[in-house]
Amino acid sequence: MADKDKIGLFAATSIGVGGMIGAGIFSIIGIAAQIAQTALPLAFFFGGMIALLSTYSFAKLSSKYPSQGGPVEFIFRSFGKGIFSGGMNVLLWVGYIFALALYARAFGGYAMSFVPEGAPAYWSHILITGIVVLFTLVNAIGAEAVGKSETTIVAIKVGILLLFIGIGAFFVDYGKIAAIGFSNSMDIVQCSAIVFIAYEGFGLVTNAAGDMKNPRETLPKALYLSVGITILIYVAIAGTVIGNLPVEKVVEAKDHALAVAAEPFLGQIGFTIVTIAALFSISSAINATLYGAANVSYIIASEGALPNNFNRKIWQTSKEGLFITAGAVILLSNLADLGNIALAGSSVFLIIYGLVNIGHLRLIEKTGANKYIVWLSILGCSFSLGFLIYRGLTQNIAIIILVVGLVIFSFLAEWLYKLFSDRGELEFNPLIKTGIDPLDEEEINNHRF
Repeated sequence: MADKDKIGLFAATSIGVGGMIGAGIFSIIGIAAQIAQTALPLAFFFGGMIALLSTYSFAKLSSKYPSQGGPVEFIFRSFGKGIFSGGMNVLLWVGYIFALALYARAFGGYAMSFVPEGAPAYWSHILITGIVVLFTLVNAIGAEAVGKSETTIVAIKVGILLLFIGIGAFFVDYGKIAAIGFSNSMDIVQCSAIVFIAYEGFGLVTNAAGDMKNPRETLPKALYLSVGITILIYVAIAGTVIGNLPVEKVVEAKDHALAVAAEPFLGQIGFTIVTIAALFSISSAINATLYGAANVSYIIASEGALPNNFNRKIWQTSKEGLFITAGAVILLSNLADLGNIALAGSSVFLIIYGLVNIGHLRLIEKTGANKYIVWLSILGCSFSLGFLIYRGLTQNIAIIILVVGLVIFSFLAEWLYKLFSDRGELEFNPLIKTGIDPLDEEEINNHRF
């Protein structure tokens, strides 16, 4: 791929912002407001700080080992090529499928507001399937198409959200953001764990490494920029919502809180504009996440942890893993009840990100990272996961059962595949095209699980 066709810093940052500012902010703000009350902006800030800590590990690791596999490559580098690494990487791929299904369902829900009242229910399924098919075709064209489309979509949705923030700021009742909302620090800390869901997409930037100009320099910059931009936007949105609506109305509005918050100063047109922003945001998240999920499946297959079909080329450039991933998303999003999938999906990503941070400790001499920051990252992921588990145990045990089931499925699928396939034990096969020198055999054996 020529340099002119590769992803630059702006497009890479757009992929990160697109992966984060998606369905999360539009669906979670009501739940977050119920817990944090008027301290909602502070909760989003602390949630962003948890994400920023993990971004440090991702930036250091991606500088040393740039690869389209992102977390997949980091886990293989840290723990070797055994059942443990293979199972965790299959879990990552499954997590992307659940996240994509959630985004597709959210898109269908918002898009139905533009369908004439009384239209048949199957229109929702048409819209859900159509958006996945559209961005599957965009991804099939190639990385340049993903980068350009993501840059365009992100520019539109961020522009609309900045309009919401800019105009809303003139109507904010700053008295509503009162000291009473900051009195219960435990509620703020607990809420920051939940809103981490809205930041988890930053890891998608690392999946673009193989298609990126000078990934050793571009990747870390894109990671920090995308998380920093997202934190600023989220905090500003949270302040605008709380400053324009009483907390009880934000909670009542739930996933339409942003649209409802626009009505006091923009009327019905504000509701429509924010709904359009939601559609662009969710589209962007689908585009970026599908790109990352497909790349993850390619790398896992090339390393022997998934069948070769996932790495087989179609139409000369695209690989079958993209279409297998899209097919699974369409099936799940149209048939499954995804009401609590967001919490389960977040738990999966916290497990993976926590594992990446733990693995980073094994490679810290190679990356030159500060071990204390890495330890803080581990504690941040562990705390967030612990709170989500506690919330599941006390409010919906089905979420815990689902997460445990996904973990068991991933390891069982990996074990059975290795048992019955003719590919034998996983071998180390670094991505030659990234220019990374392979680990020597002794190092692989020392790290093997």
